[in-house]
Amino acid sequence: MSARFISEHALGSDTVFGFADSRDGTQFVMPHTPQRIVSLQPSATVILAELGQLERLVACTRYCADVCPEVSRGRAIVADSWTAKAAEILAARPDLVVAAVPYQEKAIAEIMKSGARFLGFAPRTLADIYTDISMLAGVTGAIDRGEEVILRVQNEIESMRTKTGSGPRPRVFCEEWGKPLIASQAWVAELVQATGGEFVGSAGVQRQAEEIKAEDPDILIAAWCGAGDRVPLEKIVRDRGWTDLHAVRERRVYCIRDEFLNTPAPTLLQGLHALAAAIHPNKFSPPPGLRQIGEVKSA
Repeated sequence: MSARFISEHALGSDTVFGFADSRDGTQFVMPHTPQRIVSLQPSATVILAELGQLERLVACTRYCADVCPEVSRGRAIVADSWTAKAAEILAARPDLVVAAVPYQEKAIAEIMKSGARFLGFAPRTLADIYTDISMLAGVTGAIDRGEEVILRVQNEIESMRTKTGSGPRPRVFCEEWGKPLIASQAWVAELVQATGGEFVGSAGVQRQAEEIKAEDPDILIAAWCGAGDRVPLEKIVRDRGWTDLHAVRERRVYCIRDEFLNTPAPTLLQGLHALAAAIHPNKFSPPPGLRQIGEVKSA
């Protein structure tokens, strides 16, 4: 990792946030770390929890409690990165707002309108997520804890890679949204690879049902943003004309809880184990958050 440093002079402040240079261990001086953080995305809240910094969190979204139940009490609830509102942010009196993809342009305008310091994440890969953890660790003065969290995630992924490295690699299609049909993000493709599968197609792009039918994957996985574990597997298979696919005939169609694959934070380790059980059902027991398709009846 390279050195990361940010100097903040917004609103006439002389505050400096410092970061570590992990190449030589140098730590920049941090005269102040933010004490009142507003999180506009569950991933930021999870990272704060992993860093042991939730006491700084004064407001978060209603979705944050889905992945971090301990934040459900004693904190203001605000709109997320997609629908942010300046008035709600201002009411929480933050000295730092942390947001992450997905964004809308008008939501970013609302965040900037609030005048609060703003740290925005837009990860695509696992490496990006590690950088985000490191950056938030630096901002909160939890640099060593951040490195520990990153190492733990990396070690667990590599351990899984070792366990699943031999044998055939089933072809896996993962989707993060159904209408339009959108393939899961690049970090999910990396997790599929680490669990002994081959990710079908390109990550994070819109696909057509006909394309997936032609590719005939061995395994189908749906983890729709905001849907929890409620993706209607039987319905989408019928509606898309997928009933003859190999994965459907073998009942290798699964729903994985949204937050386990779509929250770019250490929560992904739960997604890692769910993927492993879906790809290698004879080797791993199904964990909570993994649901297999039932009987598909003709329309």
